[in-house]
Amino acid sequence: MRALPVGERALLVELADGEATEAFHAELLRRRAEGTLPPVGEIVPAARTVLLDGLDDPAGFAAGLDGWRSRAPLARAGETVALPVRYDGPDLADVAALWGMKEDEVVRIHSAAEFRVAFCGFAPGFGYLTGLGERYAVPRRATPRTAVPAGSVGLAGPYTGVYPRSSPGGWQLIGTTDTVLWDPERAPAALLTPGTRVRFVPVDQDVAAL
Repeated sequence: MRALPVGERALLVELADGEATEAFHAELLRRRAEGTLPPVGEIVPAARTVLLDGLDDPAGFAAGLDGWRSRAPLARAGETVALPVRYDGPDLADVAALWGMKEDEVVRIHSAAEFRVAFCGFAPGFGYLTGLGERYAVPRRATPRTAVPAGSVGLAGPYTGVYPRSSPGGWQLIGTTDTVLWDPERAPAALLTPGTRVRFVPVDQDVAAL
């Protein structure tokens, strides 16, 4: 890992890949819960970086990272968030072709996986979910859509994501959910936050019979 100073009280820690980033983020949260992490204001994970803001001694913290050993990430305590999904996305057939299987097998595999929110970004309430692995990674669309409907469930690279509001996007859309992911009147406003476990539950389809 590499730690880069950001301003006077922050560090941006770069990791080798998404798996290492998840493990490092989980280790930070674990140490903070145990009371062994130096005071830090914000811990913000991304695809291959973690930002630590509000450190009293960023240089000292960076120097101590050489001796760290990050364990496998643990899901956040609490029940799994179940998202009802209609697997009716316009790119479902394309994803099936990329995976080399029928559409009903895509539904079976996706709905059987247990996902974890690795990090958030792009739009308020948008979580990047891991759980399928590199075997099922798919490329973004060559031509992004100018407007993806809110609630669209999409795939890009190794991630699954749900659009919390209508916006442009290039993810491969495989389904739709009516669950509200971002509500400013709710506390917390975001339904999905880093560490949250997520399952996608098919509706209007008898997956067990597929």
